[in-house]
Amino acid sequence: VQLQASGGGLVQAGGSLRLSCALSGNIFSNYHMGWYRQAPGKERELVATVTTGGTTNYADSMGGRFTISRDNTKRTVFLQMNSLKPEDTAVYYCNARNKWRSVEYWGQGTEVTVSS
Repeated sequence: VQLQASGGGLVQAGGSLRLSCALSGNIFSNYHMGWYRQAPGKERELVATVTTGGTTNYADSMGGRFTISRDNTKRTVFLQMNSLKPEDTAVYYCNARNKWRSVEYWGQGTEVTVSS
């Protein structure tokens, strides 16, 4: 399995970005998908997840500003980020967790920088 994340960049506070992560090498619908982030000097933390059935879960700290979604036909998971804050600055990582086995994969990360 390979995960290719994209969509990061530099944005001003209050702006929006949409991250994408495409899965290849296996059946996308067999994987629960998620986004995590790691800010400089901090541990990696959960942002949001979406199950194979479409159930979503968000970290409380995201404050309703982020939306995770998946398109099984495109084998892609998305993270729509609105009202971005400087504290959202981090490397965002895509995660795929197999629904049948205890195996997961990580993408290479895409960097998001929010300027004040």
